[in-house]
Amino acid sequence: MLDVRRVRSELDVLKAGLARKGADTAELDRLAELDGRHRRLAERRDEVRAKVNHLSKEVGRLRREANHEGAEARMDASRRLGEQEKALAAEAEQVAAELRDLLLRIPNLPADDAPDGVDEADNVVVRVVGHDHEAFGDHQRVPHWEVGGALGILDLERGAKIAGSMFPLYRREGASLIRALTAWALHSHADAFEEIRPPTLVRTATITASGQLPKFADDAYHLERDDLWAIPTAEVPLTSMAAGEILAEADLPMRFAAATPCYRREAGSAGRDTRGLLRVHEFEKVEILAYCTPEQAVTVHAELLGRAEGLVGDLGLGYRVLDICTGDLGQSQARQFDLEVYAPGCDQWLEVSSISWFGDYQARRADVRYRHRDDAKVGFVHTLNGSALAWPRIWAALVETGRQPDGSVVLPEVLSPWLGGTTTIGASPVG
Repeated sequence: MLDVRRVRSELDVLKAGLARKGADTAELDRLAELDGRHRRLAERRDEVRAKVNHLSKEVGRLRREANHEGAEARMDASRRLGEQEKALAAEAEQVAAELRDLLLRIPNLPADDAPDGVDEADNVVVRVVGHDHEAFGDHQRVPHWEVGGALGILDLERGAKIAGSMFPLYRREGASLIRALTAWALHSHADAFEEIRPPTLVRTATITASGQLPKFADDAYHLERDDLWAIPTAEVPLTSMAAGEILAEADLPMRFAAATPCYRREAGSAGRDTRGLLRVHEFEKVEILAYCTPEQAVTVHAELLGRAEGLVGDLGLGYRVLDICTGDLGQSQARQFDLEVYAPGCDQWLEVSSISWFGDYQARRADVRYRHRDDAKVGFVHTLNGSALAWPRIWAALVETGRQPDGSVVLPEVLSPWLGGTTTIGASPVG
């Protein structure tokens, strides 16, 4: 969330930043009003509390002097002030809750160098790598749900029978491919990232810290009986690993990698890219995340993007990098690059990773801080994360790109050690 102190000194700057995101800047005026009201209430509460404390001392002194009448009078005054203090404290607490709720709903400011724009149409294509639209044969222009069905490696019908639509069921080599991709990706990050296997059910405070709540509650699965949330991404538990802690600057940046299932209700997605694996409710993903200092953030952001690009390149998939414009940035993101791979059977660019920098927006919500090496002052870390990678659309692109004229599928050689030495999925009469 934003630093409320900036509302007092940089209100125009904050409004200009939110306007670039297309957000309602009137919320900042409401925030300023609540902040001022809370500070005035707290000041009055503290003044009354000081008077109560003074009267309590007076009561003690008068009793020692055997002035019982004077002591009783001051006790009466103290009781009246005590009731006033309770009322002020209750009102201040209510306003503080309103203030925090509003802070949780106001988006992060975009980075100065994020490209301006209104929506996804204004995203900037930074580069296209390894893609030749005319190089694909007719045998590769078969959508993955047909290829997977014919080879018996993707069973959408049985997945829907078990759990409902958009819950895929992978079979045989299709399931092995998900497992191989996960093991390969974790191994690829092991040189610099600590592997974590976090809980995939988290508390409300945890999912709120990363920015999913309160705005995106409709997209999350909530276990109301236990007040636990199924994670939409490993970003959620990883962001809160150091919640309430003060890290040492010497230990930053800290890098983590986690493979988890992810759950998303995809509210409002009906009829939009829902065929096959293009949009699903449950999927596997390897997430990479870092805590760092503000000075390290640009370098770490580039490092995470390079990690994701390296994996896509090693899989032999054509891809492009998009610089996400201000109007398409998410609630918490200050800067974001997306990776999209080309799937010839779908004839679509499919997003497989978002590499995001959040500034201190998430760290303020989670209370993750660090102590400066030089002056021992405490500040908030910056958080960054990205998918490296999310598997359903990678699976789709690999199966479509690797399809051979005889209907078999040849997978990238880098996966061979994780597939028992074979990279071919048997022939099929499809197409």
